[in-house]
Amino acid sequence: MPGSTKTMGAVTMGGLVAVTAYTVALGSNGWLWFGWVVLGLITVGMVASRST
Repeated sequence: MPGSTKTMGAVTMGGLVAVTAYTVALGSNGWLWFGWVVLGLITVGMVASRST
């Protein structure tokens, strides 16, 4: 996996941890979860495009 894809994966996982911590501490925020899902889809797209 190239460096940019690894970095994007790390950012996505870090985002998941941050959004989960925010949800536990302050309550759910739909926009944060929506943003994380979009980030995850972009990451999956990057991985898929590198695989082919």
